[in-house]
Amino acid sequence: MKNLLLEIGTEEIPAHAMPNILSQLKTLAETAFKDARINFGEVKTLGTPRRLALLISDVDEQQADISEEKRGPSAKIAFDAEGKPSKAAIGFARGQKINPNDLITRDGYVYAIVHEKGQETSKLLEKILPKIICDLSFPNNMRWSDLDFKFIRPLRWIVALFGEEIIPFEVAKVQSGRKSRGHRFLGSGEFEIASATDYIKSCESEFVIVNQEQRRSMIVAEIEAVAKECGGKAEITDDLLEEVLYLVEYPTALAGKFDTEYLKLPAEAVITPMRDHQRYFPVKTFEGKLMPLFITIRNGGREYLDIVQHGNERVLKARLEDAQFFFNEDRKKSLEQHRDKLKTVVFQEGLGSIFEKTERLQKLSALIADLLGVEPEDKSNTIRAAQLSKADLVTGMVTEFTELQGIMGREYAKLDGEDSAVSVAIDEHYMPRFAGDNQPKTTAGRILSLADKIDNIVATFSRGLIPTGSQDPFALRRQALGIVNTLIEAKWSLSLSKIVDESMTLLKITDEVGREKLQKEVADFMRLRVKNILSDSVRYDVIDAVIDDVDDLYSVTLKAAALSDFLKTADSTKTIQSFVRVGNLAKKAESTELDASVLNVEAEITLYKAFEAIKVVSEELISKNDFSGTLEALKKLSSPIDSFFDSVMVMDENLKIRNSRLALLKIIDNLIYKVANFSKIVL
Repeated sequence: MKNLLLEIGTEEIPAHAMPNILSQLKTLAETAFKDARINFGEVKTLGTPRRLALLISDVDEQQADISEEKRGPSAKIAFDAEGKPSKAAIGFARGQKINPNDLITRDGYVYAIVHEKGQETSKLLEKILPKIICDLSFPNNMRWSDLDFKFIRPLRWIVALFGEEIIPFEVAKVQSGRKSRGHRFLGSGEFEIASATDYIKSCESEFVIVNQEQRRSMIVAEIEAVAKECGGKAEITDDLLEEVLYLVEYPTALAGKFDTEYLKLPAEAVITPMRDHQRYFPVKTFEGKLMPLFITIRNGGREYLDIVQHGNERVLKARLEDAQFFFNEDRKKSLEQHRDKLKTVVFQEGLGSIFEKTERLQKLSALIADLLGVEPEDKSNTIRAAQLSKADLVTGMVTEFTELQGIMGREYAKLDGEDSAVSVAIDEHYMPRFAGDNQPKTTAGRILSLADKIDNIVATFSRGLIPTGSQDPFALRRQALGIVNTLIEAKWSLSLSKIVDESMTLLKITDEVGREKLQKEVADFMRLRVKNILSDSVRYDVIDAVIDDVDDLYSVTLKAAALSDFLKTADSTKTIQSFVRVGNLAKKAESTELDASVLNVEAEITLYKAFEAIKVVSEELISKNDFSGTLEALKKLSSPIDSFFDSVMVMDENLKIRNSRLALLKIIDNLIYKVANFSKIVL
């Protein structure tokens, strides 16, 4: 067994693309080796901005042998009257590269046992490795020179070693070998790798930390050490760390300073240019207050750090001066005075301006507040926040630093003396901004967030722009997930159809057929989001049982939890079977009009009385979203239902009796269905 190395040397690859490329590289390699019947050990992918590397340990030097049994023509056709192989048998044997006399007869057919000896792995790698390179896919490709070959960045070198042996092949006029390239500035240029086992150490000797996890640990350790020297703590976010990780091959941290005058700006107005534009890590005191410091990662050693520091400080100073200028200009008007300019900003084609959107948000927020029955103060704050929610979009600060939308609205509202609930809601209504972001926490923020996202979804759907496949340019899936998660976290029961109906009215959608279609599309869209959330912890059949009606999204999650717990109880199977029997016959009922005086068999009278005894209690429990309690109440119907079916002929010849019995089953089924469609449960 030998270790295998494939290194693909390129010009600098965009940092955001690296994790996906390395994942692809590993998957392609594992698939290729399994398909080629080559046994192997651990598969690692390593990467820096200039190289993609594949390391596979314990690769067999010989492809596994194979024996296959292949069926040929029937025995009647394969042999003549004298038992000699016919032309059909001879042709089949020739195709399988065996002697016709070696054919086996069984079950009326002839079979060929084909033995194929495995080839040398090194020879197979000459085709496998270039195919892996060519099969990599990227969001954007480049062509160079006169080649038809496409890759994310031009190829510059390829290292392919099986143990110490070079695997020869060519891709895009680049010949494989053992020569790699060191760090652009610290390395000695080209260097040779003796064997696949030596790869990581050889790269390190040329100032290339090729293992990204080692590089990540170095970056974090260096940042923390520098921050500690400065008397503070660095704010290291996962997304920035991931980006910086793939921008450097040999990381060195250094600190820079900026004028304390800029600390008078809102903290985010300083951090955003620092982090999002310059990829610097902000430094805070241990109490969480921003310090006039930043930490950056240099792709190199410690030589001339003072010059590098000065250059970074100059760049950041220019950015902060811009922020200071825009902030001062913005503060010449109140946030409300900026709002008028929203009339010139289009929301979506054919759907008016952002100003008109804020008018809709005020009315939609008021409806949600009324449906929830919140305190008058919370409703008032929500409506005011809706009025100001988009005003910061036309400020200079947000125009220059778009990541600050909502955040600057919050800060400007504070400076204008708005209620703190209003200012916080302006920021929170955009949450969650990305996967893993926080949900809004305040009442006003949650209501405004729901209103904004519903308006976005209904407005976009009304234009026929429903997300399909991987296409979701307006991030509606994320917004829908935000709606569901907000309702779950707040424990709010709301009628989705009522809010969507109001949203359509505010958008001036009057066509009844169109409104009905839009309601269904939004409900289906939200149903899939609830499914996604529940699928992490709930059985698929339980989800299917509770997902039919998503008008109250929060209650769907409670039904799923209650039903999951119910299925763990001893008598759940018997109860569910009883409910399913009711549902099957209830489908035949033409109405729920029940004439109780017609019921004349003891078992049906008992069932009717049992239903009447739990009906009011069950509906009260359902109204309180107590579905565990409801199931306990409904469980009491199980035995009367079984006795009913054992003793009563439902489809009686007397039409009046038949209809009454079917009506009884129907009203029972209607109550049960408010919890779940038990026919979907797999017992």
